[in-house]
Amino acid sequence: MENMVNDAVEIFIEWKGPYTLDELNTLKDDNKDYGVYQIYGTHPVYGSHVLLYIGKAAEQTFGQRIGQEGWYLNSDKDHVQIYVGRLFGKNQPNEDDWNHLISLAEQLLIFSHWPAGNSSNINSISRKKEMLETFKNIRIYNYDNHRNLMPEVSGKIYIEELEFDDTHIFSTSRKKRK
Repeated sequence: MENMVNDAVEIFIEWKGPYTLDELNTLKDDNKDYGVYQIYGTHPVYGSHVLLYIGKAAEQTFGQRIGQEGWYLNSDKDHVQIYVGRLFGKNQPNEDDWNHLISLAEQLLIFSHWPAGNSSNINSISRKKEMLETFKNIRIYNYDNHRNLMPEVSGKIYIEELEFDDTHIFSTSRKKRK
């Protein structure tokens, strides 16, 4: 993972849910309940059943991490829905690489989907060119119950490699008709 900026990185995420706040105690298995998660609920501007937040559970299980965030204080707490995403692949990464992949997935999903509750993360990421560069070769594949997340997210689309002006627009070789 040392050459993460230059190497292509594919992150595969299997999404499960929805879970309610009352079901968080079922997401505390120390062997598997780590990854990224989405919170849906009511937002005063955007309405009901909207993506409010994307987070990560790397050092704590989903149940522990989400339980600390105070979602039970949401005005519509009975309708808060949680989706958890577990990383998968052919080879099990070591713990440091796994945590790094979880962090990259969280950051790119936040940056590409702009949840209202992540506005401070969005602003800090977008101001750091080196952070955006880390996204360049990352591609995320979301499987199963990914809800409103795009099924595939490519970091390359967010990196400005070309100045998009007239010199980079393809044109036809045909002569203009009169």
